[in-house]
Amino acid sequence: MPRTELARFLRDRREALRPVDAGLPPGRRRRTPGLRREEVAELAGMSVDYYARLEQGRGPRPSPGVLEAVGGALRLGPAERIHLFRLAGSAPQAPSAPARRVRPHVAGLLHRMPGTAAVVTAANYDVVGWNPLAAALLGPQEGRNLARRRFLSDAHAAQVMAPEFAEIVVTRLRGAAVRYPHDAALNRLLNDLRDGSEEFRELWARNPVRLPGHQVKTLEHPELGRLRLNCDVLAVPEDDQQVVFITADPGSATERALRQLATRVPVSAT
Repeated sequence: MPRTELARFLRDRREALRPVDAGLPPGRRRRTPGLRREEVAELAGMSVDYYARLEQGRGPRPSPGVLEAVGGALRLGPAERIHLFRLAGSAPQAPSAPARRVRPHVAGLLHRMPGTAAVVTAANYDVVGWNPLAAALLGPQEGRNLARRRFLSDAHAAQVMAPEFAEIVVTRLRGAAVRYPHDAALNRLLNDLRDGSEEFRELWARNPVRLPGHQVKTLEHPELGRLRLNCDVLAVPEDDQQVVFITADPGSATERALRQLATRVPVSAT
């Protein structure tokens, strides 16, 4: 364990944290920036002496429970939390469930591309965010799950998705099952897919490994007719989410149709 690096990281994060950010009253004027060691120890539920030894690079290797408590007290973000565990020579404890809320900066990204349809999916393929063009192009997104739609909806819904999407879904769901084994919603989804789709059962048994690269699909829109669409995925690793961007080839009839559709939808995002 690189004790000196762990100690330095803890000191740096403690000194950079304002009392108000940690839920503490400002109190009297402080001689040093950030929190005091005793304040971090109290927030983490440990003795001041134990926390001081961590910052001094002394003492035994901290347990995962101690690291979780310290990370919470220092208000570490996901990347910082992972770094803390690595410095301590320990594996981060997995979240209990997939993130189902979209970060503000990701939601803002959907706003800034009015000519592009975009949806955000959680690790279990729940649609957790979308922009107005996506709703106008693909229909209502509230409560939609793309894995259910692919394997349990009518045949047409499966046909308009790229052929390789089924293997991509199984690959991602297998990973989610490992990371969130106790999430009731995910386990219910997997049971429904196994019970309702022979194709899913066969793919699950085959255990494919496929990443979500560039895909092309054809969509029959009720107003615009047949559209040839490109689908590209941007990962949001801190929340185990993916943003799917849906576009058309430049200069194509589909691109002109998307631009026409974009002028008729409100400028807001969910």
